[in-house]
Amino acid sequence: MEPVKKTDNRSLVRRYIALLLAWTIISIGCATGFDPKPIESVLFRDRAQTQIEAGIRVTAAVPSATESRELFGVSLYKKRVQPVWLEIENSTQETVAFMPVGLDNNYHSPIEVASLNRSRTARAKAEQYFFQNGMNLQITPGETRSGFMFTNLDEGTKSFNVDIFGEDDAWYFTFFIQVPGLAIDHYEIEYESLYDEDRITDFDEPASLIETLEQLPCCTTDKGGQNQGDPLNLIVIGETEDLFYAFIRAGWDETEVVTAASGFKTAMSFITGGQYRYSPISSLYVFDRRQDIAMQRIRENIHERNHFRLWFSPMTFQGKPVWIGQISRDIGVRFTWKTVVTHKIDPDVDETREFLLENLAFNQVLEDFAYVRGVSVAPINQPRQNLTGDPYYTDGLRVVIWIPPGTVDMEDIGYEEWFDPEN
Repeated sequence: MEPVKKTDNRSLVRRYIALLLAWTIISIGCATGFDPKPIESVLFRDRAQTQIEAGIRVTAAVPSATESRELFGVSLYKKRVQPVWLEIENSTQETVAFMPVGLDNNYHSPIEVASLNRSRTARAKAEQYFFQNGMNLQITPGETRSGFMFTNLDEGTKSFNVDIFGEDDAWYFTFFIQVPGLAIDHYEIEYESLYDEDRITDFDEPASLIETLEQLPCCTTDKGGQNQGDPLNLIVIGETEDLFYAFIRAGWDETEVVTAASGFKTAMSFITGGQYRYSPISSLYVFDRRQDIAMQRIRENIHERNHFRLWFSPMTFQGKPVWIGQISRDIGVRFTWKTVVTHKIDPDVDETREFLLENLAFNQVLEDFAYVRGVSVAPINQPRQNLTGDPYYTDGLRVVIWIPPGTVDMEDIGYEEWFDPEN
């Protein structure tokens, strides 16, 4: 019988140290290199948008995570930094100034971002490169300037303002730019192709629309359409593009579809109690399909958020699309037999409905509103349940919201008396 060989602890320690040194050398080698690609070779400006107003032309583009790494030699997105490229042409007769706090009031300076390089050699090169490619704040008459601003990270659709001031004038531009990277649920939907033309009903007068809205099903369903879910308590009237701009302006985030990557991020957020701004939302069904759009406003952790779902309907009102929706507030997470883990909703679903109304009004993206019946009353002492068994109570009303193509001051918001509480 051969004797048992004893493990040489010193040999294991030496091997561990060797591996650690090798990893350190590789890491240092990677970190000391600073080799950004020329801006012209990175095609992020193919997605640029341009706006012109009274002698000022502004072009903006937002590089993706991969493009940012190519442009600056650093994984900026991993550091929660997002570059925004601007080009400002001044055709006026006065010197104007770009105010970066309108774009992001917590923006990063070029030198600050350059310091993300761990190597002293790379950092010195990066400081010069970032400084040279930063955005100059003053533009003289007839001059065009371009450069990068370094903002905080917003994935999905990036929304920001470009504010420019002269001695006697001011120019305000608002951009909403889709940035590649997230698997967003609504990007690939062709809304105008969802219904045949002969299925679409356009309502010119309120009375017929009110009657139709009140006759819609009370609630969402499961995929088979057999079991009722959360109440359909939201109607939105507005063009698709205006709708996205309004909600993003009001602080709502898009949601990712369910993938292995989004599932992993959701799981990690659940375990750590951290944020995941774009966490997927479970599928509910109207018109025999899952929601077309889902958006959310998170709080400090993934357990708490406001979120809504919208479905593009086969209806228009005075030429504008009518969307059917559901909104509720998540106030916790619990385990169920049906879905293993699910969010628990606040049973007072009317409160979240009113929050949305106030949220849009405060952010100047509410044009008009009204109420209609349709959900049916569920008092607090006789609540109904959604698909996962959460109770909810409601006054039975749906809020109808008109989204404007621009902004509307709060004092100019209209109210339509569509609901008569006496009848």
